[in-house]
Amino acid sequence: MSVAAPPALEVLGVTKRFGDVLANEDVDFRVERGRVHALLGENGAGKSTLVNIIFGLYRADSGEVRRNGEVVHLNGPRDAIDSRIGMVHQHFQLVPVLTVAENVVLGNEPTRRGVVDLDEAASVVRALAERFGLEIDPWARVEDLPIGLQQRVEILRALFREVDILILDEPTAVLTPQETTHLLGVLRGLADTGVAVVFITHKLREVMAVADDITVMRRGKVVGSAVPAETDEASLASMMVGRSVELSLERTPASPGDKVLTIVDLVVNDDRRSQSLNGINLDVRAGEVVGVAGVEGNGQRELVEAITGLRGVVSGSITLEGVEIAGMSPRQISTMGVSHIPEDREKFGLIGAHTVADNMVLNRYHQPPYSRHGIRSPGAVEDNAERLVAEFDVRPSNIGAMVATLSGGNKQKVVAAREFSHEAKVMVAAQPTRGIDIGNIEFIHRRLIEYRDAGMAILLVSAELDEVLGLADRVAVIYGGQIVAIESADGIDRDRVGRLMLSGTDN
Repeated sequence: MSVAAPPALEVLGVTKRFGDVLANEDVDFRVERGRVHALLGENGAGKSTLVNIIFGLYRADSGEVRRNGEVVHLNGPRDAIDSRIGMVHQHFQLVPVLTVAENVVLGNEPTRRGVVDLDEAASVVRALAERFGLEIDPWARVEDLPIGLQQRVEILRALFREVDILILDEPTAVLTPQETTHLLGVLRGLADTGVAVVFITHKLREVMAVADDITVMRRGKVVGSAVPAETDEASLASMMVGRSVELSLERTPASPGDKVLTIVDLVVNDDRRSQSLNGINLDVRAGEVVGVAGVEGNGQRELVEAITGLRGVVSGSITLEGVEIAGMSPRQISTMGVSHIPEDREKFGLIGAHTVADNMVLNRYHQPPYSRHGIRSPGAVEDNAERLVAEFDVRPSNIGAMVATLSGGNKQKVVAAREFSHEAKVMVAAQPTRGIDIGNIEFIHRRLIEYRDAGMAILLVSAELDEVLGLADRVAVIYGGQIVAIESADGIDRDRVGRLMLSGTDN
């Protein structure tokens, strides 16, 4: 009777603490050769801690990691690589000024007569790229490549080291639909060659499309496992959150009114004083959501900052109900009726050392009823906070807690509660669900539609195409600092939008 081969990777009873935080608790996890294993969970569920232990970046407090049935002691990434474990991080670990070939072979360079042989490196990389369907120019400089191709370099670097376990942390976070489809095909191809792939994501559609096995974590523990044929997206979401989650938001068609926000021929420079927006034309009407879709770095951030007063305008016009607001201060623009959920809530949305109550009035603390004749009115501030904490389900419901102590999702709720609560005409929502879990995403999405239905004009800027397509009534595609298409979201061609995002054309 033959004995079954041990799994490629097995984690047994792993526990890891960071101070008082129990990040992993008695975790068991196994990955088989030639299979794609999706690791799911909300933010803070313990996924990244687990894979960082597997890759040697953290050491477990207890438990063990086994490779091919044998215990391995991983004291750093070098030990993991020596054990043929590779990892592609969410934030790439590349040297921008080096070529593709130089990045791939870095640390293991082929030499000839004691000198690095770049021609050999390029040849090896070209052959590796062709073998795994990751075609790329070995001589291209990494800083000149789009995000999708930079990710290929990361994967090639791992494959060059002949890994047979490849971990990818949120690999599709900034990819277009076409790039995502290609990557999922690459992962499937890698598995077919015998590589064990661990795929961390929060995009359930991708899990259902490519995974062979699924493990779900919640609050540091493994709470379930499944295979795609025996589950669905709703069941996985429920397992992740611990309750039923509405994945597809039911909403009635929009009834747009008059133009509220109008942008004409807008030109804006980036931080390096290079032109970032090159003649943007866009409008948002009362009672509609206009979604801006695009690969990050095509001018979205500068557009949001120009509208909200955080960035100066070179030329062009931004009007709010016919009144020019370009060049006004953020406070003036807020007072005029523009709300803003910022992309970076920590930097632009909150003051961590202040209370929840204080953060709820950051843009109105100087106005009645929160201040009279320059004197703060604590009772009004606290009454406002108590109402909003209850309405937006901020947890914990302690208005005196420092915002820094809240989870990411609850910090986002504080920002959303403040920005939705001051009778604004326009909401500029930039990456409103970035870094928050699926339950809080559902909450924020529902609120956006509720306020749209109440007549607010909403400009949604998101790197998540699913979010744009799921919420927007009209979709504007931005590429190279220009709006290259605007069309109704009804029956929109997802692939066409992806092509426009990637190249500015739909060819």
